[in-house]
Amino acid sequence: MKKDQLIIFDTTLRDGEQSPGASMTRDDKLRIARQLERMRVDVIEAGFAAASNGDFDAVRSIAEAIKESTVCSLARANENDIRRAGEAIRPAARGRIHTFIATSPIHMEKKLRMTPDEVVAQAVKAVGWAREYTSDIEFSAEDAGRSEIDFLCRIFEEVIRAGAKTINVPDTVGYNVPEQYAATIRSLIERVPNSDQVIWSVHCHNDLGLAVSNSLAAVMAGARQVECTINGLGERAGNASLEEIVMAVRTRADVFPVETRIDTTQIVPASKLVSQVTGYPVQPNKAIVGANAFAHESGIHQDGVLKHRETYEIMRAEDVGWGANKLVLGKHSGRNAFRARLQELGITIASEEQLNNAFARFKELADKKHEIFDEDLHALMRDESVVPETEHFRLIASRFHSETGEKPQAEITLTVGGSEQSTCAEGSGPVDAAFKAIESIADSGCELLLYSVNAITTGTDAQGEVTVRLAREGRVMDGQGADTDIIVASAKAYLNALNKLHGGGHKLNPQV
Repeated sequence: MKKDQLIIFDTTLRDGEQSPGASMTRDDKLRIARQLERMRVDVIEAGFAAASNGDFDAVRSIAEAIKESTVCSLARANENDIRRAGEAIRPAARGRIHTFIATSPIHMEKKLRMTPDEVVAQAVKAVGWAREYTSDIEFSAEDAGRSEIDFLCRIFEEVIRAGAKTINVPDTVGYNVPEQYAATIRSLIERVPNSDQVIWSVHCHNDLGLAVSNSLAAVMAGARQVECTINGLGERAGNASLEEIVMAVRTRADVFPVETRIDTTQIVPASKLVSQVTGYPVQPNKAIVGANAFAHESGIHQDGVLKHRETYEIMRAEDVGWGANKLVLGKHSGRNAFRARLQELGITIASEEQLNNAFARFKELADKKHEIFDEDLHALMRDESVVPETEHFRLIASRFHSETGEKPQAEITLTVGGSEQSTCAEGSGPVDAAFKAIESIADSGCELLLYSVNAITTGTDAQGEVTVRLAREGRVMDGQGADTDIIVASAKAYLNALNKLHGGGHKLNPQV
């Protein structure tokens, strides 16, 4: 018996970006979108086009570049948002507009200050505006998990009649539990008269740690699209993890009446790319993509796996992409090989000048680090995407001193708005001294919320990747830096966060 297709709707570039500090550049989004396309994701939610000109440009660039996946833009149920979304997806081979309005009593009364009748009328208008741009329209009832079932039936029937092709039932605040959520999905499909005309979708948040469980329960109840993110990235506790949804359906094919078209060997490369771009490390015991996901410490487990893998492993590590990132380049590699590998990784070179600069930095790295891996190239090109002229703070030189019994010191030289400044500071350690030296020049008034260090690859010569999260006046930004010298990487990360905060701007990020 042929199984139904489960549509995988990835919202890493929209909902995932709402994680504090996880803002991405257009080039970052393009790199991730190309990896999602390689993974054969069905729908890529590229962003919220009306949020800013930058978001609009990112959605439009992805719509121009992606050919195999549907490219989607989120839009609130108002005319301006929908027209911006429509213009942004216009170049797409397959474009979708995803519009939403809140339906729970608390949201309608306290946030929207609209009556239920007004909410239904606005939803129908929104679908009508979206139909001017595409026939692929998705409608979401924000906070459906706390909405009244009778009202959901009413609004869904009306938007389906107006032309919506996908109906999304989000558990926006992660409030539901699997049995309850499945019952809601089942009831909606049974009670909405025209339910057979649409794909039913779910979008679950992880506030109670139930996002994947709720999503899978909904699939068993008839949902045929799951909205999810790489690594479970997302606002607050995050979203349902794409990798967990996909591998659960694949591994338990005896239970689930659906299958996906995902190329699972691209899961780990996607996870690593998203982690590097956003600065959000993957916890070692994270299912599927964590460093320990296929590691066996117990002697009993090791003995069993050696005798027969399936005694303790329900999936093969290579099936999800572990071990796929092989050594690709070394210090004797030429420019053409370097360019070709970047293209294979979905990294676009804007100009010959950028290629020359990147190749020179690659050669410098190869002198320090004998083995260059794909992860190193991603980190190198992330740094290369920062245009020097747009950097308010830029590291010119550094010197660090740490000796037993002596206070660590850092000497830092920066350009600030084009003007060179130098200073020296002491700290409890060399990284602390470096940050204090930078602050003595920048005087930013920022609060350090997070300092995280991860090795990009294996080996003692691996680049260290540092994430620094800074907050100022209610704005939070992550900065990333990579170098074989962890103190230099730390200084780069701090300055990267400072530059993002200095750049200003405000992202309007509605959550569904």
